[in-house]
Amino acid sequence: MNDYRNKSYWLEALPEPIQPNTALKGSQTADVVIMGGGYTGLSTGYHLKKLNPSLDVRLLEADVCGYGASGRNGGFSMTLFGLTKGITALRFNDEKARAAQIYMEGAVDYLHEFISAHEIDCDYEQSGYLLVGTSPAQVRRVEHDFKILERWGLGGVERWDRQRLATEFNTDYYKLGWYEPRCGTLNPAKLAREFKRVAEDEGAVIYEQSPVTSFSKDSSGEFLVETAKGSIRADYLVIATNAYSVLFPQLWAMQKPAFTHIVLTEPLSPDQLKSIGWGCRTGVEDARDLIHYYRLTHDNRIAMGGGDVSVGYGADLDKDLNEKVFRHLERHITEIFPQLEGVGITHRWGGPVSVTLDMAPVIGYLGEDKKTLFSMGCIGHGDP
Repeated sequence: MNDYRNKSYWLEALPEPIQPNTALKGSQTADVVIMGGGYTGLSTGYHLKKLNPSLDVRLLEADVCGYGASGRNGGFSMTLFGLTKGITALRFNDEKARAAQIYMEGAVDYLHEFISAHEIDCDYEQSGYLLVGTSPAQVRRVEHDFKILERWGLGGVERWDRQRLATEFNTDYYKLGWYEPRCGTLNPAKLAREFKRVAEDEGAVIYEQSPVTSFSKDSSGEFLVETAKGSIRADYLVIATNAYSVLFPQLWAMQKPAFTHIVLTEPLSPDQLKSIGWGCRTGVEDARDLIHYYRLTHDNRIAMGGGDVSVGYGADLDKDLNEKVFRHLERHITEIFPQLEGVGITHRWGGPVSVTLDMAPVIGYLGEDKKTLFSMGCIGHGDP
C-alpha cells in the first residue's frame, strides 16, 4: 500500500489512521462489481444497496477509499458543470446546459441533506461559493454568465459588486462577484471515508488494497474482474476510476489525466484572520482560464489551488508535485492579501483529475447490452 498520508493534508489529518479493509482474495461472485473507491464508486455502491438491498454489490479500491482525487481536492460543494456556463451552452445548447445547471443545484442540495441525515463528520460549512472577476476580461466572463442565467430564467445567485466584495474581504483585488449561497466547503477525505462507512452500513462489500489488473466479459455475458490476489465474476460492472481510467485500454482514449496542485498555509492567527476579513468564509474561484480556487479550513488555514496544471504522457500518473506551480500559488496568496506576507506554508500536494475532450463529465455504457457503466470527466468539480 502507498502511504496515503503524504497525498494530501486532508488524508494526513484524518482523526484516526486508516486500517484498510481486507484485500480481495480467491474467486468471488457478485451481482455488481464497482471499480474505484472514490465518491463516484462509493455513491454507486450506497445507492444500489439503498434501491435494492438484495443486490450483492462489491467494490474494489486499488489503495484506500479516498486515496485519489476524492481525498485530495479543494473541498468545494459547487454547482459548476464542466467549465463556464457560456462554454457549456455553446457545446450542448441552452436547453441541455440549463438542465445541467438545475441538476447540479439539486446535487449540491442533496449532498447537504445527505450529510445532515447521516451525521457525516466532514467539517462541512454551507458558506457559499464565490466566483470573482479580478481583471476586465474576467469581469466580462462573469457578466456573461449572469446574462446566461437570466436568459435561462434561473436564480439562486447574488451579484456582489466591488463595494460588497471589499466589505467582505479586506482587499481591492476583486472587481465583480457571483455568489451562490447554497454551496459550501468540507474536508474531502473525511467525506470519502464517511461515504465508505455509510455504503458499508447499507451492505456494500468493499475491498481495499485491491488494484484491478484486468476485466473482461465471456461469451455468456458474465464479467470477470481480476486483481493480483483474486477475482470476481458478476453480471454488471461499474467503472468509477475517473483519471485512473487511462490505465485500462477500453477507456484510456475517453479522457486524460491532468494534475492540479494545492498549497496550505499554517493556521492564521486571530490578527491575521481579522486583517483579511473573509467573515463569510465562502469558497472562492477566479474566472481565469487556469483558475485559482481557495478556501478557509475549519482551523483557519488557507488552501490555495489551481494555476497551471501538469500533464503526463500515456499512463504516467506520477505528476503530483510541481515546484513551479507551488511557488506560484504561494505568491498568489499574498497577491490577494498582501497583509499575509511571510505566512508559513505547511503542506503542498497534487493529484490527477479526469479531463474529457469537450471538458464536460460523461456517464455511459461500454457495449450494446448496457451492462458495463462508466463515469468520468469530473474536471476537478466532482460533477457525476
